[in-house]
Order: sequence, then structure tokens, then C-alpha cells
Amino acid sequence: MDLRIQAIHFDASEKLVAFINKKVDKLTRRCADITATDVTLKVVKPETSLNKEAVIKITVPQAGEIVATKTADTFEEAIDLCLEAIERQFEKTKDKK
Repeated sequence: MDLRIQAIHFDASEKLVAFINKKVDKLTRRCADITATDVTLKVVKPETSLNKEAVIKITVPQAGEIVATKTADTFEEAIDLCLEAIERQFEKTKDKK
């Protein structure tokens, strides 16, 4: 599985990158068919609370692309919210088959 983390207009800390790797690894254990994962992190203007945006795009051969975008106070919280949304989308695609 190919994991790409992109931080727009800032440098992601090692701690944040390790957190994302850990969370995405758990997701790949649930669905082994994942071929690629793109994580995009961005600080949304204006500088207020709820200004950290995370976009996770997962490529699965039989389901296509699954995308989740969430905004929260921290990147960790936004990543967790995105992964919850992606898991719900996985369940929907499994139910359709």
C-alpha cells in the first residue's frame, strides 16, 4: 500500500506523521484491498478554532476512490473524524455487494 502525506504551507511534525501512519495502518488491516492512501493537511484561514482540515483519499480497486474531508481543532481529531467517515463508507460498499 502506498501512503502519501502532504502538508500544505507548513511542515508536519514527526509525531503527526507517526500518528497518521498508525491510524492508516489500522485501516489497512480492516480492508486489505487498499492500494493507495493520500492524506492532505491544511490550515484554513482565518486563524480561528476549527481551522485544521484533513482530507483522506483512499483508492480501492473494486470500490474506486473513497474520500473524506473533515475540519477540527487539531489535525489528530480531523484525521480520526475522516477515518470514521471512511469506515462508514466501507460498510456501505460492502453492503451493496
